[in-house]
Amino acid sequence: MTRVTRLREALSVTRLREALRSRPYVVDTGIALLTFAVVVVGPPSDRPREIVPLTAEIVALVAVMCAALVFRRVRPRLVVAVEVVSMVVLQILTGGARSPLDLIPALAVATLAAHSSRRVAWTAGTVCAVVLALARAVASELASMPPEVVGQVAWICMATAAGDGLRSRRAHIAAIEERAARAERTREEEARRRVMEERLRIARELHDVLAHHIALINVQAQVAAHVMDARPREAREALGHIRQAGRAALDELRTTVGLLRQPGAAEDLPTEPAPGLDRLPDLITSFTAAGLEVDCRLEGTPRPLPSPVELTAFRVVQEALTNVSKHAGEASTRVRITYGRRDLTVDVTDDGNGGRVPNQGDKGGTNGAEGTDGPNGTGHGLLGMRERALSVGGTFSVGPAPGRGFRVHAVLPAPETSAI
Repeated sequence: MTRVTRLREALSVTRLREALRSRPYVVDTGIALLTFAVVVVGPPSDRPREIVPLTAEIVALVAVMCAALVFRRVRPRLVVAVEVVSMVVLQILTGGARSPLDLIPALAVATLAAHSSRRVAWTAGTVCAVVLALARAVASELASMPPEVVGQVAWICMATAAGDGLRSRRAHIAAIEERAARAERTREEEARRRVMEERLRIARELHDVLAHHIALINVQAQVAAHVMDARPREAREALGHIRQAGRAALDELRTTVGLLRQPGAAEDLPTEPAPGLDRLPDLITSFTAAGLEVDCRLEGTPRPLPSPVELTAFRVVQEALTNVSKHAGEASTRVRITYGRRDLTVDVTDDGNGGRVPNQGDKGGTNGAEGTDGPNGTGHGLLGMRERALSVGGTFSVGPAPGRGFRVHAVLPAPETSAI
């Protein structure tokens, strides 16, 4: 037998099994008809006590018992009651004679056990066994027929055990299928979550790389247009700053896109472009060249920090200064980088008048920074700063500064022992 033939046979058996499961009445009707035929037209026997006399009453009773089997899966408890009562009546009519009908209550009890809890199954099985055993003992001579009574109890007990075992097997298979389905759903959800995190990471990187360069280009372009006729030298300087900012933006964009093209997990990728606090003076210079007044100070004892913390601190300062240049108008800005024993504090405060009132999403605290970057902003800058701070285990808040202006405040974990 070839492998293809075996596969076809297995598929045929599977289809037949599924078809029978979807049509339980067909199977149960066949069992009922077969049982009725065996009892009514069964072969003769040399042991007359094992043959049910075919009187009109007994044939009608057998028909009722066999017809009840058709509904054994739909109403198992009712069918068990009908079969037990009918069997008691049959025992009285036949004087406790044995017959193939002894299997019908056992089949009904097995079905009930397969579709009920274990306690219900064994309770029903015990009651049925006791009732049928007593009925047979009363209808016959107990002293001369102990094997029949014991056999009746044994049939019911075996049927109950078989049904309970079938129920346990079905429950076990259902649990395995549920775990497999849950694992599949978990894998799909995890894949979607990873895709979403990667999209957010890419969007955050591109925003951080390009936002402040484009803001500087915009400011310098306005300066050049304003002084083009009256002060051409300053206009040429502004154009030079535009060229430098554009070149820097292209270099960082090229590096970022190159990193995104590299295979492997995100944590395996190098962190460039990952500027640290050592590039903070160049960042401040680029903004002061655009006309922004910035007072930057480092407090505490500088020390090497984990690269994610340094990158986060740099990006927070970068985005905060970008927002000041876009929304605060003519403002002076104070940047404070404080090295604590267990953390690094980044505080950027300005005294401008743009975006002074936080929008609905700018709530402050670690759950803030979900609104806009200013009066007409889209919120990506503040949201990106918040995501970066939370990703390294820090806290982030934005809101109005005391008196006048706006404040960006981030506290990043940086224990002295974690220095790299």
